[in-house]
Amino acid sequence: MVSEVVRHRAGAFDIHPASTDSAVSVADGIWMSPGLSNSFCVANSTGRVVINTGMGFEAGHHKRLYDAVAPVPTRYILLTQAHVDHVGGVDHFRESDTQLIAQANNPACQADDERIHRFRVKRSMPYWAEAVSKADRFIKSQPPDAPIPAQSVPTPDVLYVDEYAFALGDLRFELISTPGGETVDSTVIWLPDRKIAFVGNVFSALFGHVPNLVTLRADRLRYALPFVAAVQQVIDLDAEVLCVGHGDPLVGAATIRTELERLRDGVQWLHDAVVDGMNSGRSVYDLMRELRLPDHLSLGEGYGKVAWDVRAIWEGYAGWFHARATSELYPIEPTAASAELVALAGGVGAVLAAVERHLGAGDPQLALALIEHATAAAPSDPEVQQMSISVHEALLAEHVAEHPDDFTNFWLVGWLRHQITTQHRALAEVRP
Repeated sequence: MVSEVVRHRAGAFDIHPASTDSAVSVADGIWMSPGLSNSFCVANSTGRVVINTGMGFEAGHHKRLYDAVAPVPTRYILLTQAHVDHVGGVDHFRESDTQLIAQANNPACQADDERIHRFRVKRSMPYWAEAVSKADRFIKSQPPDAPIPAQSVPTPDVLYVDEYAFALGDLRFELISTPGGETVDSTVIWLPDRKIAFVGNVFSALFGHVPNLVTLRADRLRYALPFVAAVQQVIDLDAEVLCVGHGDPLVGAATIRTELERLRDGVQWLHDAVVDGMNSGRSVYDLMRELRLPDHLSLGEGYGKVAWDVRAIWEGYAGWFHARATSELYPIEPTAASAELVALAGGVGAVLAAVERHLGAGDPQLALALIEHATAAAPSDPEVQQMSISVHEALLAEHVAEHPDDFTNFWLVGWLRHQITTQHRALAEVRP
């Protein structure tokens, strides 16, 4: 069971564009503006530091909130990572003497985003359609005299490698490279005199949840041991306030340490269990089905999932070849022989009957394996489409039933809902 701290935090379905009426006070001289990722402002009489800037279209809102509480020049902009929801508003905040500071891998990470932009947008739509709809409503709600800033693709003025320090008046800032986070330019920003850490998404998007070592929306593979090392780097700071990329800050050194140690030890346990399984000859599918975190190390699965990280850890060491079938070595899709297999089974009707039996027996995952063959063999058959809807609805119900007191998984729910909606649309096109 996840900790009470994590249980009462907002989940991924609560992420929405910037919308608060005023900046949220974090501590004296420090404010947060929530959005598709949190932005922060640290200010004193000499100026202000903006930490992450949200998406481009949110930047005007963030800036209006900060101008209201800290109407001083923006001396620095600091980035905890290069993802678009962190860098998008840089140009709107940047002034003539503003310094943009990021880790040295930031340009390479931005280049990755640009390189597969069209691919990633297409892959992301099943999950972020609601967020896009909210963003559209946000844009339409803006004052007519408030232009919507374009998305920035910024070039940092200062690139650091391991650590970088500067001062804003008498307030010291330290930037610490944590490449085990979501990106290899991941940065923790530390205020040593205030014991406040700004960690962005170094722990993935949801604090206290299984990290996304592999993302369904498309990103580079991440690795368990560097992640554990990054968590330890933050533990060693002994922060009293932890400002994260999504959700409210965590307060209290003891609480923060306890939660971080649980996260560190949970991911370490999972890594070690996968490696032991690999060396013992267990298949990746056996481990995906069987491995569960011990109760005292339980983490939420609202963003990442244990089973997905099992496969990510396995393939991070061994690559995509699992040595279980020769067809893995050839460009043969898993459904290449589906039409022949369905015919050999007695036709679509026989396969649908088997799917229905498995659904009735409470095994929607086996039903899924069969319906995917039937769909490949007869993609426009209304009975196949209807049965596919039933299978995906059963998978969704199974997942929700498994998490009655916990967060349902943002990515899995998004994909299943997308498949159900897509099949309903396809069915409507073939039925009169």
